[in-house]
Amino acid sequence: MQKSRTIVPLAFAVAVALAFGGCASGTDEPDTETAGTTAAAEKSAGSESPDEDDTGAGHGAVEGAEEVAEPQLHLVSIDGDGAVGMVDLLDGTQSELGGIDPPSAVTSDGRYLFVETAMGVEIVDSGVWTWDHVDHFHFYRTAPQLLGPVPGSGTVVVATSANATTGGTGLFFPESGEAVLLDNQALSRGRVEELFRVETDPHEGLTAPLAEGALVTSVDDAGAVTEVLYHDADGTPVDGVSAPCPDATGTITSRVGVVVGCADGAVLATADGGEPTLEHIRYPEGTDAPPATDFRNRKGRPTAAALAGDTGFWLLDTREKNWQYVPTDQPLLQVSASDDADEHVVALDGEGRIRVYSGEDGTELAASEPLLAKAVADPEMLAGVDLVVDRERAYVNDPATGVVHEIDYRGDVRVARSLETPTAPDFFSEAGR
Repeated sequence: MQKSRTIVPLAFAVAVALAFGGCASGTDEPDTETAGTTAAAEKSAGSESPDEDDTGAGHGAVEGAEEVAEPQLHLVSIDGDGAVGMVDLLDGTQSELGGIDPPSAVTSDGRYLFVETAMGVEIVDSGVWTWDHVDHFHFYRTAPQLLGPVPGSGTVVVATSANATTGGTGLFFPESGEAVLLDNQALSRGRVEELFRVETDPHEGLTAPLAEGALVTSVDDAGAVTEVLYHDADGTPVDGVSAPCPDATGTITSRVGVVVGCADGAVLATADGGEPTLEHIRYPEGTDAPPATDFRNRKGRPTAAALAGDTGFWLLDTREKNWQYVPTDQPLLQVSASDDADEHVVALDGEGRIRVYSGEDGTELAASEPLLAKAVADPEMLAGVDLVVDRERAYVNDPATGVVHEIDYRGDVRVARSLETPTAPDFFSEAGR
C-alpha cells in the first residue's frame, strides 16, 4: 500500500517548532493555582522516590541522563510485527530501536511504552521524559532502549503513575488474576524489577499505583468486583485502607491523585505524607448515562475525560471532586481532556474526524475532515489507533495511510503536519511528555 504523506521541509519545520513551541517542544505551563499544592500533589500521585526528600531533591535525574532546556518530544511507532522506531519532533531525526513480539495494545506514561503481546508485556524506554515539579519542570534525555518482557498470560490492564523515575507501574492479568507492581526507579536504570506479584481470583481487574504501593481490585464470592484494596510495596494488603468500587474499570493518575472508575462514580485516592486516603465521588443524581471506563487527559492535569458509552462523555474534575456529563450528537471512539485555560476536550468520532469541545459548556468548537475513515472502519486497525494530547497539539496515528497526524486542536482543528515514522505506526505514542 502506498503511503500518503505531507512533506515539510526540515528547516521550515524547525522554525515553526521554535516559533510556536507546542508543535515540537510542547512545554506545559506550571500549575500554580493552589498555594501549597506542590508537595501534596506529588505525594498523592506517588511521585516521590525513597531517596528524594520533601523538597523534591533529585528532580527526576538519573545517572547518565542529560538535563536539557526543553521537552524532548518524540513519536514512538511500532508496526504489526513489533519493529520499533522513533521520530524527534523538533529536528525530524529518525531511528529504529529493534524488534519486540507483535503488539496487540500499547499504554504509555510519557516515557515508557508498555506493549501487550502474546507473552505478556514488552517495555520500550524512549529515553526522553519530563519530571513534573508542579510549579516547574525538568527535562531529560538518555539513550532509548528495549528493556525486555514481563511475563503474563492473556490480556493485560496497564496503569501508570505520575513520574517515570519514581513510584510504580501497575499490571493486571485478568486471565490469571495476577496483580503486578513494577519498580519505576529500576526501569529508569534499565532494569525490569517487580515490587510485588500478588495472586487474586481471575477477574477483570486492575492494579493502580499509589505512593509506594498500589490499589488492587477485589471480588466477592460470586466473582463480582466490589472494592479496591491498598497493598503496600511488598504486596501486603493494608488493613482498613479500602473503598467500595462496584465493577471497577479504568484508572488514571491526575494532578491530585489516583482515579479508579466505579459503576456509581469513582474512587479518588491520595497519599499525603505516605498515608493513603480513599474517597468516593458519585455521579450526579438523575444522570443515567453509561459509566466512565477509560480515562484520558493531558498528562498530569486535574481533569480527565472518559466516554459515556456512545451518548457523549464525562469530565471528572479531581480538584473540585465533581462530574460533568456532556451529550454529543455523534458517537465518539476516544476522548481526552486538555484541561488548558480554554478547557478543550479533544475526541475521535466514528467517522474518523477529530472533534473539539468546550469543557466549560460542552459546545462543539470545531471538527476536522474524516482523517481516519478507513482505519476506524477496520476493527483490526482501530485497535492500534490512539489519540494523545499535549499542551499545543494532539497526535493521532492512521494505520491505513502509515502516518501520524499532528492536529492544532486549539485553532481550527487543522492538520499541522502528517509525519512519516521509521516503522509503520500501527501502534504509537508521544514520548517526552
